[in-house]
Amino acid sequence: MASPTSWSEENFSCPICLDVFSSPVSTPCGHNFCRTCITKFWDEQAQCKCPVCNELFHNRPDLKVNILVSEMAAQFKTSVRVKEQPCVEPGEVPCDVCTGTQLKAVKSCLVCLISYCQTHLEPHQRVAVLKKHQLVEPLDHLEERMLTDHKSHPVVPLKEEYEVKMAGLGNIESEVPQMIQERKQKIKEIKDTVKLSKKDADTAIADGLQALTALMRSIEKWQEDFNKTIQEKLKSTEKQAEDLIKELEQEIKDLTNRSSEVKQLSHTEDHLHFLQAFRSLKDPPPTRDWTTVEVRPPSYVGTWRRSLDQLEETLNMEMKKLHGDDDLKRVQQYEVVVTLDPDTACSGLTLSEDGKQVHYGGLVNQLPDNPKRFTYFAGVLSRQSFSSGRFYFEVQVKDTSVWYLGVARESIDRKAYNALTPKNGCWKISFNKDVFVVHDDPVVSVPLRAELQKVGVFVDYEKGLLSFYDVEARVHIYSATGCTFSEPLYPLLNPIDFDGRKSSLLIISPVNQTD
Repeated sequence: MASPTSWSEENFSCPICLDVFSSPVSTPCGHNFCRTCITKFWDEQAQCKCPVCNELFHNRPDLKVNILVSEMAAQFKTSVRVKEQPCVEPGEVPCDVCTGTQLKAVKSCLVCLISYCQTHLEPHQRVAVLKKHQLVEPLDHLEERMLTDHKSHPVVPLKEEYEVKMAGLGNIESEVPQMIQERKQKIKEIKDTVKLSKKDADTAIADGLQALTALMRSIEKWQEDFNKTIQEKLKSTEKQAEDLIKELEQEIKDLTNRSSEVKQLSHTEDHLHFLQAFRSLKDPPPTRDWTTVEVRPPSYVGTWRRSLDQLEETLNMEMKKLHGDDDLKRVQQYEVVVTLDPDTACSGLTLSEDGKQVHYGGLVNQLPDNPKRFTYFAGVLSRQSFSSGRFYFEVQVKDTSVWYLGVARESIDRKAYNALTPKNGCWKISFNKDVFVVHDDPVVSVPLRAELQKVGVFVDYEKGLLSFYDVEARVHIYSATGCTFSEPLYPLLNPIDFDGRKSSLLIISPVNQTD
């Protein structure tokens, strides 16, 4: 039997598309077609017939690939491609895969260390793993290149290298779940941030509407007061004019009567009657010198200017009140439970059983030694710590003249006599003689307008923000920004006076947003 390479293309051509078979199938009558060609042909016909001999099939045949024809067609295609490629010439790099007649190599693989002709290079262009191999222009003597490249390299047994790499793979395998978990946590943080941002946006919109309503009420009241003032000025002017007109009309009436009497008397010829009537003629009524009398229309310019100044002051006060109140309401929603940890309390401090109050009475308590306890600084930390997000708590400071209040990081030195500053891991305020001292960098003094009853403390961990509020007055006192929070934070309280002699008390209070 002749080999496919000695046959012509007609022996392997589909009668329908006239091209070399692609997935050839055979009909019951023995003719071969491309599967796609015969399937499409029958789809367009009312009956299933053989396109070559017109044999009619009552039922559509179940076509199967003709393996023999398929293999011969494939060999024919390969032989045709090989014939189209140039054979290797002297000085050129031959294909290392070709048997018999060697073809010219078009690429060399530095991974396989083999040169390939165009036909045998095909897997490197199709298979995913082989696509990663480094292909270069054809190189001769790749075996020698391999030996040269590795002459100075250290050599280890295959099994030993396998075990080393397998151990490394185990490390990677253990690290991957942790990395996945970290990324899931980051996704959660991002979603939580978006959720909080949406909540803040809704709150801001509601607060903005409330503020606008309050401002509109202030403007309406100002307009009402302004109109009332103008009307009162106009009414006063009208009353003045009315009184003057009445006075003038009365003088006119009196003068008219006198004129009539004089006129009647001037016409009498009875001398006795004239003299008698003349003596009884009334004296002229008192009259005003009207040359200097005038009604001046009121000027509204000054009223307008004073009213505007008053409106501006009212609006400023309203804005300040609304801003402080709204801001406090916003942070109060992040209230957390805070109880004091007796293991951290310095001697001299006494805690209530529920951990909500800390009292200093000037007496040194004999407390068991504890690595968490403050030695020199008369402070106490909370049991709870916070290492992300936002949190808020309130402390009653009424009747306590001097105190500290803030947050401290977990690693703060509790045994040394160090200043409790942000550099040393403490962010706080102190109160003494009606002045807030914020231990920021630099230290800031904030005067207060009213007696403090309760202080609110708010922390935004990610933003590095620490804010203090006068809860009773519902105003913002101070905010420290740019704080570096990298460890768990603990609320910090200290009710002791500077001289250590005054009895004082601090109380952690529940948040009441209706205040």
